[in-house]
Amino acid sequence: MTMTITLTESAAQQIHQSLAKRGKGIGLRFGTKTSGCSGLAYVVDYADDVREGEVTFETGGTLVVVHQDHLPFLNGTVIDYQRTGLNASFKFNNPNVTDSCGCGESFTTRTAA
Repeated sequence: MTMTITLTESAAQQIHQSLAKRGKGIGLRFGTKTSGCSGLAYVVDYADDVREGEVTFETGGTLVVVHQDHLPFLNGTVIDYQRTGLNASFKFNNPNVTDSCGCGESFTTRTAA
């Protein structure tokens, strides 16, 4: 089974710009944590290195670093960066999500946490 995490062009550019402004880093660290009323929430941070148990995905010269334990919940996710008026944020199109809470903070996947 092939595992993939991809970035839209907008997300890749935003990560690249943020890392340049920050002055260090190799990409975006992406994962999940137990949280909220639906079970899981996304965790996004800068990645300065690749740690044991992590795998990388590259889109447009930008790396996404994911721990292998999170892949069953995140496989196939497309990460986008959208601007709406004055607001801008990452959006996640995750084909594994079966339900999410009303506030949009947490989600449930086909693969139980």
